[in-house]
Amino acid sequence: MSCELSGPFVAVFCPVRFKSSTVKECIHAILKEKLTNVQYIPEEMPQLTKSLSEMIKDRLKDEGFDRYKMVVQVVIGEQRGEGVNMAARCFWDADTDSYAYDVFMNDSLFCVVAAFGCFYY
Repeated sequence: MSCELSGPFVAVFCPVRFKSSTVKECIHAILKEKLTNVQYIPEEMPQLTKSLSEMIKDRLKDEGFDRYKMVVQVVIGEQRGEGVNMAARCFWDADTDSYAYDVFMNDSLFCVVAAFGCFYY
């Protein structure tokens, strides 16, 4: 591989990569534990989404992604049999940054979690 650069080129050594499969397993375990028997009550959902995002972010920090800034997005909605589409666009380094997501559903609600890991220098 050759490239022409007008300035100095710095390769980044990233000892702990953001592993989407590991992150997805963490998200799935937390959602299953915290939401299995939860009923959708609109007044309680803002606090639940905040606490879930904090739990997931803390668990990911415990996994050793020290050099990553984590962005965790949690969306909870009432289960009515309708579909939901979500999209995200990010500007990042494809060599070091990545994301993972998981979806949880029970009879009362659905929850979509996306976790973005952005390596910082």
